[in-house]
Amino acid sequence: MPSRGRVKGRRLGLALAAGGVLGGVYEVGALRALEEAIEGLDLNQLDVYVGVSAGSFVGSHLVNGVTVTQMVQGLVSDREGEALFDQSIFFVPAFREMGRRGLQLPSVISEALMQLAKGPEDPSFIGTLEGLGRSLPVCLFSNEAIKDYLHRSFSHPGRTDDFRKLRQKFFVVATDLETGQGVVFGSEGLDHVPISQAVQASTAVPGIYQPVDVEGRVCVDGVLLKTMHASVALDHGADLLFCVNPLVPMITGSEDAREALGRRAIQRGGLPTLLSQSFRILIHSRVGLGIERSAQNYPDRDIMLFQPERTEHRLFTNLFRFHSRRRVCEIAYQQTRKDLWGRRDLLGGVLRKRGLSLRLDVLADTSRTVWDCIEPSSGKSSSLTDRLDATLRALEASLGQKAAKA
Repeated sequence: MPSRGRVKGRRLGLALAAGGVLGGVYEVGALRALEEAIEGLDLNQLDVYVGVSAGSFVGSHLVNGVTVTQMVQGLVSDREGEALFDQSIFFVPAFREMGRRGLQLPSVISEALMQLAKGPEDPSFIGTLEGLGRSLPVCLFSNEAIKDYLHRSFSHPGRTDDFRKLRQKFFVVATDLETGQGVVFGSEGLDHVPISQAVQASTAVPGIYQPVDVEGRVCVDGVLLKTMHASVALDHGADLLFCVNPLVPMITGSEDAREALGRRAIQRGGLPTLLSQSFRILIHSRVGLGIERSAQNYPDRDIMLFQPERTEHRLFTNLFRFHSRRRVCEIAYQQTRKDLWGRRDLLGGVLRKRGLSLRLDVLADTSRTVWDCIEPSSGKSSSLTDRLDATLRALEASLGQKAAKA
């Protein structure tokens, strides 16, 4: 018997892309907008899910029955066990890795100084510098806490850390660092790997987190191959696939962006900002190409891609900055609502084919915020704070414009 909310013969899928901590937060806000505005859509009852990096973290909660509303609540909760994207699990210094590499450093430095005394032109000098590189840590943070958090969370009654015990198909994509091949956890032959370890591997951003050894495979972030891996969901039968990509390159040259960020914001932001924009450009080009190829390979399927506008300069921030997560969630919610409204005629027709429909009354209500779905004690206060913050920003911008004209 089909699950409640499903239409017989219809197969719905969800593909969540990479994007760091704030990318995961953006996905939560976007998903809240989709579930609220699409009648008949239950994001805990889809047929197939695929997640990459931060998308695998969010997806692993959905398949375990954690609702989008509960995840929104987790963004504002300080109570132990409820907080989502808790800083204490994402930023644990890799002390063991640093200590192990650091033990090699004195001898390497000593050898480098001896070779330097012979002169930089000595052939062995370059080899010594390479040895110095091998003594540096391969990561800044340990991701063991991420795995442990997920394992504890998925050990609660009604949840599971086992792909094989899920009611839906769930795939987590990582990259095998030694072969350059994709590793699709949840697929046949890899479905015995715990979900928590698969997510740990998929979120192992090189240089940020340590690679994860999974049965002899050295695994890192799945984004190295593709940003979204939507084809995995389509290969497993999804005929309507919702895709959320949180990262797009920011257009910082607009008048609004210059007023908010100043001129030459990327150069002034230094190396972190430069790397952030470069990463966004790289993965954004691959998202478009991937969606185009999927549409060609599966002409009888429908793909809906949701991502922020490139002029939304408020998202141009460090991907691992925690204090921005509430603002990012609200931006994602409003951006997705705006996108749904702007494409309502096109999307409405696609949704009707699958037994779904747009709730135009919900989309037309401009007073809604992402926090309206949670308890007044936390949600309404957050909503009020966000609205006040938005009002103050608008007032500051207006005063700034008047001062400039004066």
